[in-house]
Amino acid sequence: MNELKPAEVFKFFAEVNKIPRPSKHEEKMIAYLQQFAAERGLECKVDEVGNVLVRKPATPGMEDRKAVILQSHMDMVCEKNRDVDFDFTKDAIRTEVDGEWLRAQGTTLGADDGIGIAMALAVLDADDMAHGPLECVFTRDEETGLTGAFGMKPGFMSGDMLLNLDSEDEGQLFVSCAGGAATTAEFDFKPIGAPQDYFFFELKVKGLTGGHSGDDINKKRANANKLLVRFLYNALAKYDLYLCDIQAGGLHNAIPREAMAVCAIPMADKENIRVDWNLFAADVEEEYRVTEKTMAFELQSEAPRAEAVEREVARKFVWSLMAVHNGILAMSQDIDLVETSSNLASIRLEEGNKIRVKTSQRSSILSARHCMSNMVKAAFELGGARVEVGEGYPGWKMNPDSEILKIAVRTYKELFGKEPKVLGIHAGLECGLFSEKYPGLDMVSFGPTLRGVHSPDERLLIPTVQMVWDHLKAILENIPSRA
Repeated sequence: MNELKPAEVFKFFAEVNKIPRPSKHEEKMIAYLQQFAAERGLECKVDEVGNVLVRKPATPGMEDRKAVILQSHMDMVCEKNRDVDFDFTKDAIRTEVDGEWLRAQGTTLGADDGIGIAMALAVLDADDMAHGPLECVFTRDEETGLTGAFGMKPGFMSGDMLLNLDSEDEGQLFVSCAGGAATTAEFDFKPIGAPQDYFFFELKVKGLTGGHSGDDINKKRANANKLLVRFLYNALAKYDLYLCDIQAGGLHNAIPREAMAVCAIPMADKENIRVDWNLFAADVEEEYRVTEKTMAFELQSEAPRAEAVEREVARKFVWSLMAVHNGILAMSQDIDLVETSSNLASIRLEEGNKIRVKTSQRSSILSARHCMSNMVKAAFELGGARVEVGEGYPGWKMNPDSEILKIAVRTYKELFGKEPKVLGIHAGLECGLFSEKYPGLDMVSFGPTLRGVHSPDERLLIPTVQMVWDHLKAILENIPSRA
């Protein structure tokens, strides 16, 4: 990254990617930020939940300008390809340049939101930039619970305007976002003995594109969990099938890329199940021929398992997952944007004789999100599961009179000779929580172009970093006075 431009931003992005920072384990990142501030004589404070604020005085002659907050989150989604040897709690992200893109070697890149952190650090480090009073706020655990934003108390930040550096399309200014909630179902079962004279086999769906469960939900990508359940539903109706294990999906905010189940059927049906699996794979590959170029289906023999899931529970579990909604439920009536959606995120057969299923619902309308969560809850309750709907987080409603938006639009046009797009996003931004705690805070979100976020295919379009950096500097130079 030493040769990439802007050098001042990529220098700090390289530093950030040396620091392990899984969600809920940002201690090393917090320590780095404290040391960074101390070395430059900048005021730094850390709140009770671990959010970090670094304050930088205005450059001479700009002391009367409105104070601006640059905000990004410290944590990153930790996903890797199954065949990659990597420990997110210890190892530095290994990056490589691929044409105009920067990507990691078999893992998530961490540009969400490491590139936002890097830009804030570059501003704090610069001695040749014009700006008013600045606060750089680094929140923790955005990806798995918005813990930092939830736990932040009013008064921690004191700025007038906030620039959220956590968006993923250069040339787009985001002024609203969806709220969301997680719905978790647990199926209890009594283990039963698995017949040892049956054919035991492992099913795998892998190599899917995946992506962000909000921002990418409209891209018609396959969900590995739904595909696996779809096959199990048909197999249960056709064979005397025992379910011995199921491990599918991953993080609540990622479209599942891989899913696995271990089953058993009578030995006489051994070849029939292989034929069914191959036919199923051919059908699905045709359905998703545009979005899933590397999808793979595997069926291999497995050593006999001693136990299986109670038959009736297994049947109702599969029925529930077949019925539960996944994907877009409704589009916005106001703009071309997904309004309401749900993601079947993960399925785990756990010790203690339970199967835990995690889902997430999003909507820009609170009542619609409640309805979506209740639809998912009802599907699981019909199958006999215990269901819990999380408290959720609020959306961020557009302010049509936003002063910072007008500045961002005007400076973008002056820099690049074209209009930026002003949009909402079907994903959770911390701006939603900030709007509750700081009702008068004027906000806009923007950032360089990212693709494949929340998956090992995450990549950053290098030229857009320079564009966003130039735009950020122009915005800071044009912040008005308080008077």
